Amino acid sequence: MNNKSRITSILKTYCLDTSITGLPTFDLLVLELDTELDFELPTNLRLGHLAEAVVSKLIKASTNYKVLHENVQLIEEKKTIGEIDFIISHKVTNQVTHMELAYKFYLYDSTISDNEINNWIGPNRNDSLTEKLRKVRDRQFPLLHHNLVKTMLDDTETKDIEQKLCLLVSLFVPYKFSEKKFDPVFQNSIKGYYLTFEEFINSNHSQKEYHLPTKLEWGIDPSQNGNWTDFNGIEKCVTKSIHAKKAPLCWQKNGDAYVAFFIVWW
Repeated sequence: MNNKSRITSILKTYCLDTSITGLPTFDLLVLELDTELDFELPTNLRLGHLAEAVVSKLIKASTNYKVLHENVQLIEEKKTIGEIDFIISHKVTNQVTHMELAYKFYLYDSTISDNEINNWIGPNRNDSLTEKLRKVRDRQFPLLHHNLVKTMLDDTETKDIEQKLCLLVSLFVPYKFSEKKFDPVFQNSIKGYYLTFEEFINSNHSQKEYHLPTKLEWGIDPSQNGNWTDFNGIEKCVTKSIHAKKAPLCWQKNGDAYVAFFIVWW
């Protein structure tokens, strides 16, 4: 995995704002950063934790924010009751912010409801945008006021700490989808499409090359990849994933054109 490509991908992922989430937003664009960033990243983390590691380094590399606490596990009577992602401070105003971070991939299924926001689901249909927002509002944000956190914050009163969500999303719509125009915030976050296994198998694969990125590579621009193969080179792996009910992300190269798409089992 190319560290620079991974860092750039996080910075270029759109952050859903308050108009969608209903929660105050922390957009990474507020960080004052050097234009060229490159630093070592751990290779033994899951994707969500890797995104946290990248954002942590970005905040620390910025000239306007600093990290006070991060990945704070709250343990009571030997039981973990939750975790706070970041408590950060603005270097000039000294405003302290409890910031929760999420790096998500959602697919649009219009059959779920008539309400657009309810129709964004995980590739394997085991999570959704609305579930994530509910968790942040009802479980993660309230952790700030737990007694364990109050003792950790020294002289800072929790009532003076603002709470914000940094929800970075990559969205995918059905193949050849033309049913509607999305809210501009959603539209800006669309990174590709998804299609069924049957649609993929029956596609025209001539002149096209493919690559199945690892989970840690999800979100990276496919043009940064240098390892490509033909359809026969990935067919077996795709089939295995589909039978296991795991929707793989696939990168496609067709001449100078690149595209990312999910192949779904449902």
